[in-house]
Amino acid sequence: MQITAQMVKELRDMTGAGMMDCKKALQASEGDMEKAVKWLRENDLAAADKKAGRIAAEGIVDSYIHEGGRIGVLIEVNIETDFAAKNDEFKALVRDMAMQVAAMNPLYVKREDIPEDVIEHEREIARVQAIKSGKPEKIVEKIVDGRIEKYYQEVCLLEQAYIRDDSKTCEKLIKEMIGKIGENIQVRRFVRYEMGEGLEKKNEDFAQEVAAQFNK
Repeated sequence: MQITAQMVKELRDMTGAGMMDCKKALQASEGDMEKAVKWLRENDLAAADKKAGRIAAEGIVDSYIHEGGRIGVLIEVNIETDFAAKNDEFKALVRDMAMQVAAMNPLYVKREDIPEDVIEHEREIARVQAIKSGKPEKIVEKIVDGRIEKYYQEVCLLEQAYIRDDSKTCEKLIKEMIGKIGENIQVRRFVRYEMGEGLEKKNEDFAQEVAAQFNK
């Protein structure tokens, strides 16, 4: 099938991929637009995996304030070059990740960041719950493994469902952007503040300290 310039342009508008990549995708899929989109996504993800080991020392520290100042986020996202850090799509990605942190309150960037004692604590809780619910001993560990995977999806930013499109994870979104820009992108760190968070506990602790002083 002949691949026309109009077909290439249409696919580029749909995906944001380069002209030559769009042409290759259409040739590989014999002009089928849906198959071409799938081909691009698969190859973008493969390319992203190859770039993952490259050093990303430039980037942006961005902030996001939500709900009239009740929630605030600072996030650092790295990319390979200062030029790419000025790319509007990269900037939008960083902002989206800041909004993700504000909305979903992840505790870590990726599962490798979670301390081993935290994982063991979660495993023990899941194990006790499975045993108390009467599950056969031979499947308890499988249940525990499943619950730990769910825990990763809840507390790790990269494994959370993306708030604007829950059909993909934040990690997949980033890999798609790596495919578009052609540089490694890494979320390095973030911090999330919520108005009043922890104050009640601190007040209780202070009250207990005062009471202890009077009881001496």
